[in-house]
Amino acid sequence: MAATLLAALFLAAWHLAPLPDGGRNLSLSLLLGAAFGIVLQRSRFCFYCIARDAIERRDPRGAYAVLIALAAGTLGYHAIFGAFLPVPGPDRLPPGAHIGPVSLALVAGAFTFGIGMRISGSCISAHFYRLGEGALASPFALLGAGVGFMLGFATWNTLYLAMIQEAPVVWLPRHLGYGGTALLQCALLAILAWMLSRLGKGGASTASSPIGNGSTPAVPATDATTPLWRGVLEQRWSPATGGLLVAFIGVMAYLRIAPLGVTAELGSVARTTASAAGWLPSRLEGLDTFAGCATAVKQALLSNNGAFVLALVIGAWASALAAGAFRPKWPNWRDVARNFVGGVLMGWGGMTALGCTVGTLLSGVMAGALSGWIFGVACVAGIWIALTLWPTR
Repeated sequence: MAATLLAALFLAAWHLAPLPDGGRNLSLSLLLGAAFGIVLQRSRFCFYCIARDAIERRDPRGAYAVLIALAAGTLGYHAIFGAFLPVPGPDRLPPGAHIGPVSLALVAGAFTFGIGMRISGSCISAHFYRLGEGALASPFALLGAGVGFMLGFATWNTLYLAMIQEAPVVWLPRHLGYGGTALLQCALLAILAWMLSRLGKGGASTASSPIGNGSTPAVPATDATTPLWRGVLEQRWSPATGGLLVAFIGVMAYLRIAPLGVTAELGSVARTTASAAGWLPSRLEGLDTFAGCATAVKQALLSNNGAFVLALVIGAWASALAAGAFRPKWPNWRDVARNFVGGVLMGWGGMTALGCTVGTLLSGVMAGALSGWIFGVACVAGIWIALTLWPTR
């Protein structure tokens, strides 16, 4: 079954490639989305779960994957920037890069997004890959995120005029150059890795702390007697492997199509629906001038981001089937309510912050955007406070 799903994706990509008006981009979006879904599922790359393990279990292993992805992605992005924009002058930004305004609205959006992750139990990207594992509560989180996006559109003009309109858009290479930014970011990530290593030494044994999203049990690590194919298909991938592959996919996506992000299609569907129903202002001030997870009214049935997200789910499904981790579970009403409410908070936060943990944090930091760093700090703060108030242990 897993092979059939992947073969169907490759066949669809092959048929889309020759089409005019973006067929190659749709084809590549399918392939990159499938690869991203497989990597997320195999390495348990869920930002909430990683933060929860570090905060509650004092287990830093998952966080290392994020730091590795950010460091490798920073180097890849800045190599591309050097070709697109040799001199990072004051008047231009790299095309399409997720470099957003730095304002209190960004902080509020990221903080709310972090609380929403705690309530729903996953970030938006993880809810997509958990669909592939059979998590039947995740659709309610995604539905809630759509509602949250609508609420975000409804509050956008007020926040834009009060906080965002005059907010600075800080791109670090403009001030430090490409080399200086890469050196600074990698140094900060190395310091964070050292701090996390101290956290691990001071807490419970990491060997007994499972890393995951709660939907599948921990899988023992590979050893010397484990066949290679079984290690790839069935065993959890190491943080280094997951981080490097996420960075590679992120750099390839930016080079050929657009920065990684998983909320653009969801936001576009929400905006199209709300606009058609007359629920939104006639004009969303300045929204379409910012880079980020674009949320324009839909003009086509399937966008590049829509193809990416669809393939992400299918890739994660194929990976879960191959690993024996596809275990559908019917949610109770508490699961439904918790996922929906958490989704609403993530949707509002993601719309207000112009992206989520993948678009604003991952792609933003890789691009050298100060907004990405601030999103990460505020989001972790939201998770930390929510875990303090409602611990999972």
